[in-house]
Amino acid sequence: MKQKHIKYLLPALLLALAASCTDLDVNIKSQYTTFPDSEIAAEAKTADVYFAMRGPLSRSYHHAQTLSSDEAMGVSLSGDYYDNGAYAHMSLHSWTPDDGVIGYFEELTSGITKCNKAIVELGGEEAPVTAAVRAVRAYYLWVLMDSYGDVPILNRLLEEDEAIERSPRAEVARYIESELLAVLDHLSTNVDPSTYGKPTRYMAEALLSKLYLNWALYTASDVASYIPSMNNEKLNEVVAMCDDIIASGKFDLSDPYLSKFYPENGPHIKDFIYAMPYDRQSQQGMTYARFWTHRTGNKVFYGVDLPNSVGGNFVYNPEFADKFSLEGDDRNEVILRGPLYVRDPVTYKATSTPWMVNGEHVTLTREIELLDYATLDVGNDLKGRSQGYRSIKFYMDLKTTKAQSRSQSNDVPIFRYADVLLMKAEAILRGAAATKGDTPASLMNQIRSYVNAPQLPGTPTLDDLLDERAREFVDESWRRNDLIRFGKFEDDWGFKHVVNPNARTQKFRRIFPIPNYVLNTNTNWSQNNGY
Repeated sequence: MKQKHIKYLLPALLLALAASCTDLDVNIKSQYTTFPDSEIAAEAKTADVYFAMRGPLSRSYHHAQTLSSDEAMGVSLSGDYYDNGAYAHMSLHSWTPDDGVIGYFEELTSGITKCNKAIVELGGEEAPVTAAVRAVRAYYLWVLMDSYGDVPILNRLLEEDEAIERSPRAEVARYIESELLAVLDHLSTNVDPSTYGKPTRYMAEALLSKLYLNWALYTASDVASYIPSMNNEKLNEVVAMCDDIIASGKFDLSDPYLSKFYPENGPHIKDFIYAMPYDRQSQQGMTYARFWTHRTGNKVFYGVDLPNSVGGNFVYNPEFADKFSLEGDDRNEVILRGPLYVRDPVTYKATSTPWMVNGEHVTLTREIELLDYATLDVGNDLKGRSQGYRSIKFYMDLKTTKAQSRSQSNDVPIFRYADVLLMKAEAILRGAAATKGDTPASLMNQIRSYVNAPQLPGTPTLDDLLDERAREFVDESWRRNDLIRFGKFEDDWGFKHVVNPNARTQKFRRIFPIPNYVLNTNTNWSQNNGY
């Protein structure tokens, strides 16, 4: 989509500016006569800038990426968890600008404003100490651009009543590239608890790899015109960035698949290049298990009773769950299916004790029967609550208290070493020059080896690679991005085409609409095409 440049005023940015400045007519830089001259001082001024995605990643952004893909369906239970269509609309590709799930726009612009303020306080973009702040600002801008298409390049603090232009998506992509390349050599190469959750050189290279892999999509004249066979001039750059991360020797696949997503994961996980830290006490909000746990699962199932209720309204689309069937693959254990057994609260493994509810052994069914299609209503009796397979990947934090309101201490990876290997494999499959003796098969087989899955006997197809990404990155907010890049976002799954046949051709949905709360306060914005 290519829109004309339109000017708007973003109130959230001005509010953030007003909160940090007493006189908007004063040159902001002139307020600071000295700049931090130590890492400790810089750390104090940047402590608040790195975690603007904590809220969206824990809920709205995660739900938008997951439920709009073929991974999962957000069902309702006789009215429970319908929430004005918040989940059903995403699953049926019928979302609107009023749906809160896609309303994380302002959280990101607020994060960018915090970055801009910190950059000023640290001495401006020329100061090497601002490199990490610029990198995380580029990441926030990437999320905006990937989600909403044309967005403003907010690279400075706004003056009072200043208008700013919305930039075409391709221009935003090029700006993100230039920012990351500019700071690359100034970013830390340390990988330890002090840099965990913060941008390092390897985080920037992973983001560049993701940007380059989607380059043809991001620079297309219109999002609806993109096809996967379009020329991507950046494929060799994908390989180069991945090679630098691999050559660092600082990441590997030594951690077992299931345990690296358990509560209390963190900087000791060698696969995590960049992750969002969560803690049930001080860094709250991560509640993935709430939505995946059987509606009655707060009683007995986990080996202990949970202090809060659970949702039980996320279920796997049957076709997606079927991908978890490779013999011996540890990732198969992510899927809860069939008869359920009480879990051991220490090992998290299933015991031999059947999980019984009202005298009945609870059994999850692959197939999903609806009482009402428009609301994806499965009913709220035991049969309805037990329809659809579930995820146990980000395992429930059994130490959370009632006051902590379901918050989990499971950190969420954003970029993983496994993704680097599969991005390199995909780039080579799409035409990049192979390096270091790697082939798509050898790279994918590194993944297969660590999860104890069968080795690939020959060269994989792109469909093989997409299925491997499904198994490896399930529930990690990448599936929407992958399906769009592979040209499969309009494919049929679940009940999407049954309820909404127009979804077959609505390619404008490859980006989300601008939320109405933004349009309502910025009347000279125009909505994204199709909405």
